Amino acid sequence: MSTEYFRDISKIPYSPSAGAKDVLCFKHYNAGEVLHGRTMEDWLRFSVCYWHTFCGTGADPFGSPTLHRPWNEGGSAMETAKKRLHAAFEFFTKLGVKYYTFHDRDMSPEGSTLEESNRNLDEMTDLALELQQQTGIRVLWVTCNLFAHPRYMNGASTNPDCHVLAYAAAQLKKGLDVAKKLGAENFVFWGGREGFLSIYNTDVAAELKHMANFFKMAVAYKDKIGLKCQFLIEPKPKEPCKHQYDYDAMSVIGFLKHYGLDQHFKLNIEPNHTTLAGHAYEHDIVMASVFDMLGSVDSNTGSPDLGWDTDQFPMDIRNTTVVMKTVIEQGGLQPGGLNFDAKVRRESTDLVDLFIAHIGAMDAFARGLRNAVRIIEEGFLDGMLKDRYLSFRAGIGQKVDEGRATLEELEDFIKQNGEPSVTSGQQEKYESVFNHYL
Repeated sequence: MSTEYFRDISKIPYSPSAGAKDVLCFKHYNAGEVLHGRTMEDWLRFSVCYWHTFCGTGADPFGSPTLHRPWNEGGSAMETAKKRLHAAFEFFTKLGVKYYTFHDRDMSPEGSTLEESNRNLDEMTDLALELQQQTGIRVLWVTCNLFAHPRYMNGASTNPDCHVLAYAAAQLKKGLDVAKKLGAENFVFWGGREGFLSIYNTDVAAELKHMANFFKMAVAYKDKIGLKCQFLIEPKPKEPCKHQYDYDAMSVIGFLKHYGLDQHFKLNIEPNHTTLAGHAYEHDIVMASVFDMLGSVDSNTGSPDLGWDTDQFPMDIRNTTVVMKTVIEQGGLQPGGLNFDAKVRRESTDLVDLFIAHIGAMDAFARGLRNAVRIIEEGFLDGMLKDRYLSFRAGIGQKVDEGRATLEELEDFIKQNGEPSVTSGQQEKYESVFNHYL
């Protein structure tokens, strides 16, 4: 790399005995340490997102940019893009992560025509492939930005104008080619404009059908080119649309099953989106996992007292523990991972803040992993849960559990056994036991 952008920062070490003031080291994340049969690195599969980390400016609706990065200063759009990519790989290497994620238009500037945009993307991904081969860093997932350009203001795959849908399809085709070229392990679809602001000018049935057909075209092209990656849909209830079709995990799962797409897609869950839908932090992660549809996690958090997507770094140990318990119980996230779709606050203007934020979040998930392993291996909480459902392990309960019971049998059971007794749910006990491990 011709320029070192983080010259004052060395490879981040693991220093478990470091004190509170030591923020440029991992105190809990020890990549090679084996827990519950795997290394921490394999369980956590950390990834850095390109857009917030290297393209973010700190601008908001009320203020100008505050994050002035050296790689974004001076030169043509393509020269700046190349500097940004070099800075990114320096950051990945020093932080010690093995994966990154990006939108097509993060890595490469959009041209005045589709052909120019594709040439720019070819040139940038040639460089990315070279840097991947030099460092061993890989792409966790690629996605196409089908929401920012004015052409997509009324949606991409759900746009009322087929001309726009066709443009989105052409952009997606190139995105899938790029995913194969770079060896991406996943490909994400996030429908930021796939929804509506007013029901009066929206044919919902038509838009849902067109979106499903768009996904079917993606599946067909993936198979045609031999792309070996997992397709993921990322739910979000609103923003920028008033209502987005991919509202939450259950909405997406229902959509996929209705259109016969559930064998081709899993979900990429972002907890900040989950809380925007009015659910608890872990809700969509748990629900997706229950249906064997949890493919990856955009690891961030928000401020539940606010009504918008703040994309903060996850630092809450309770949240990371619940997430990692779910991940372990389903056998891991591979080929997905924990991608930090998070941005430093616009007031955190120093380059070192990028490292501090990621280190803190990685340590938070490492602590969550350790806690989850203890909960699972000690088995006390799981034992309490099994006892609560003990009545379904024998007799009429077992027949209900296995789907063999009838209404008549259950009526006869009540006639013989009478009114059921009241049993405490012991919520406070379960919460107290869980907190023991934090």
